[in-house]
Amino acid sequence: MTQAAPQFIQNRVFDEIQVGDRAELVRTLRPDDIHLFAIMSGDVNPTHVDTEYARSSQFREIVGHSMWGSTLISTILGTEFPGPGTVYVSQGLNFSRPITIGDTLTITVTCREKFEHNHHIVFDCLALNQDGLKVIDGVAEVQAPTEKVRRPRIMLPEVTISDRELRYGHLLSITAGRAPIPIAVAHPCDAESLRGPLQAAAAGLVVPVLVGPEAKIRAVAEQEGLDLKGFRIVNVPHSHAAAEAAVRLARDGVVEALMKGSLHTDELMSAVLSKVDGLRTARRVSHVFIADVPTYPHPLLITDAAINIEPTLEDKADIVQNAIDLAHVLGLAEPKVAILSAVETVTSKLRSTIDAAALCKMADRGQIRGGLLDGPLAFDNAISLVAAKTKGIHSLVAGNADILVVPDLESGNMVAKQLEYLANALMAGVVLGARVPIVLTSRADTAETRTASCAIVQLMAHKKREARLA
Repeated sequence: MTQAAPQFIQNRVFDEIQVGDRAELVRTLRPDDIHLFAIMSGDVNPTHVDTEYARSSQFREIVGHSMWGSTLISTILGTEFPGPGTVYVSQGLNFSRPITIGDTLTITVTCREKFEHNHHIVFDCLALNQDGLKVIDGVAEVQAPTEKVRRPRIMLPEVTISDRELRYGHLLSITAGRAPIPIAVAHPCDAESLRGPLQAAAAGLVVPVLVGPEAKIRAVAEQEGLDLKGFRIVNVPHSHAAAEAAVRLARDGVVEALMKGSLHTDELMSAVLSKVDGLRTARRVSHVFIADVPTYPHPLLITDAAINIEPTLEDKADIVQNAIDLAHVLGLAEPKVAILSAVETVTSKLRSTIDAAALCKMADRGQIRGGLLDGPLAFDNAISLVAAKTKGIHSLVAGNADILVVPDLESGNMVAKQLEYLANALMAGVVLGARVPIVLTSRADTAETRTASCAIVQLMAHKKREARLA
């Protein structure tokens, strides 16, 4: 549990500090810290803010500004040790290694020497990362205060950096170093549904096979200034035929994923779910939105908001398992799964609460594996620790959910769209449970959303390859 900041800020005067006294500060570098520091300083060195450039640099990833670490030294000296009234005299620092996103620095300042005649103090400064490796070291000299100061701590306004480009780049970075996969795009006959796979191809995620009326596809490309050179086009007369042909390419092993273009969802899914020529497995097919929400500390998986209208308990068990399996692909060893309802207590008046309780018991019995389930939970209790504590809910899932399992498609679709349009969430959407993953986005979604979804299915396809070879 994070310790609350003290209500007052006070110093230690010169006479109170002895040689060998020390103070510490621990901070973790977040993406927002990098962008806020860049905004404040004007330092937009691409090493810090350009994901594509950073991948080609010596560090192979975005790194924080070195001076961000030095400001933490200033924070200790100015607010705690010695604290208010301290005047900087000089600072000399050595930078031993980069600070990357997620690194936790422990900053230590230690009194080395005192000078009575001018009340100067020399401090040894050291920053170690979470592995105990030296990041920064050096010496600071300050003029220490001689009068005691104790003031109310000024509470600064909360700052939220909503940078879709940074979050988009971070999502694409999870596929770094992986070869593009072949993907069939069913009926890419409008600007965004054609631009999306071409943009994903440019990012090295996929090799699109464009399936649809060739004349229409080429007309859209010409109108939008898109270059189709080098891309295979499978010419079929209409959207129904495009769905069937795309599914056939997946069934024959020509492609490793599907992508919905400008056709209706039910057209594509009818072909996918065909008992004769489709891509069915023993698992129920379901949809997952991956949402990167600026106000939430980690990605949220929301399911099912696009395929199953009123899922049964058995359907929900598959829906949960599909989402857990995707979370594993994304690197979550034991995702926290919140089964949503309108309330957090079980009641016969709400079927969703009974389903939630049953799903949790199914997980206890090993019928659902790989995740930590809790429910029923109302939305606020699932994503807010404060709301959960207020309701007296003691749970490892409540307030920190990775996966939100909604009662039905209507509620799930509303949750997902509200996060996208009101909370500026970056969304990606995929269908799971078929023989290949499927990029299933709304016809209103941007090329950026489609490209982000391609990053997810590319990762899934590679994990599937690795599992076959294991």
